[in-house]
Amino acid sequence: MSKQQSHIVLETKNLSVGYASKKGTQVIADAINIALHKGELVGLVGANGIGKSTLLRTLTTVQKPLEGVIYINSKAITDYATVELAKQLSLVLTEPIASKNLSVFELVALGRQPYTNWVGNLSDTDLKIIEQALQQTNIMGLRDKKCFELSDGQLQKVMIARALAQDTDLIILDEPTTHLDMYHKAYILKLLQKLAQETGKTILFSSHEIDLAIQLCDTMIVMSNTMVVSGTPCQLIANGTFNTLFPKDLIAFDPTTGSFKVKK
Repeated sequence: MSKQQSHIVLETKNLSVGYASKKGTQVIADAINIALHKGELVGLVGANGIGKSTLLRTLTTVQKPLEGVIYINSKAITDYATVELAKQLSLVLTEPIASKNLSVFELVALGRQPYTNWVGNLSDTDLKIIEQALQQTNIMGLRDKKCFELSDGQLQKVMIARALAQDTDLIILDEPTTHLDMYHKAYILKLLQKLAQETGKTILFSSHEIDLAIQLCDTMIVMSNTMVVSGTPCQLIANGTFNTLFPKDLIAFDPTTGSFKVKK
């Protein structure tokens, strides 16, 4: 099925993001029109401070858009009740988890909260989905470990497993490779690619690992000072989009290798 024919999970129309206060409105980015399809791995990239986190916070209703509409599965995000939205969208943040005394199983099981009764009892279906999430992220061996015993890379896989257990069409991750070494950065992004392909979930992540994202993503969203554009890595390379990310006097993008190089 072509991208044009496949289901759109997340769409924005004339979205403007930023901050409104009594002193005025600060627009970080505007005229954002993107459409993310089912089963895509999507990388959001841009220079430090360009507004990637602001965009993600807006897409996940942490802050309100200045203008425009966000749709999840063709329904305006503002029309979802909180519990209903939690069955459509799961979020993985870089902030420390509230309690590292939880076991891996207990933390992953928190992903089932939108579906459990008010007592929080897990049904056979819940248990099956939790076990599947542990298997999909290759952490069955960590099942009974406490979270404080885990490395950063292991904990990130547990957080991804929790998002999988939440069983949403869309998973959004804010800087999932922060604090990881090069091997684990590549491992996490390859895992996300595999999960998008195997589960059909749309996975959107922000990252500074632009070279890796170019190699692994189906679609990329590129934020610069003047625009927010999306497309396949090949389309963006052909259009010269990556040349707009950094000052040309220091860093140049090489379209033949798909990577950035420091000028000598």
